[in-house]
Amino acid sequence: MAERNELMARLREEADGCYSWSNAAGDSYAEHSHSYEKVLYCVAGSITFTLPDRKIQLEPGDRMVLAPGTVHGAVVGSRGCTCIEGRGRNMAAR
Repeated sequence: MAERNELMARLREEADGCYSWSNAAGDSYAEHSHSYEKVLYCVAGSITFTLPDRKIQLEPGDRMVLAPGTVHGAVVGSRGCTCIEGRGRNMAAR
């Protein structure tokens, strides 16, 4: 639990509207995009995001940032997954 709290604290330093979600093994998300920068940490299990030009596999502690408008889908790994995510703030000023 401490790592989850640590990751959420880290996420809140760089994103707004932070929340947690979980999925069962093999669940999938169809391709879609968001109008905002998506900042996501994998807390438990694994998930693979599919982008037009590559795949990104996330394990516990891994971080991913998607620029606004990035088309992506995802498939949850064999152990299911729990992730936390939020709407990124403009990081260019940092």
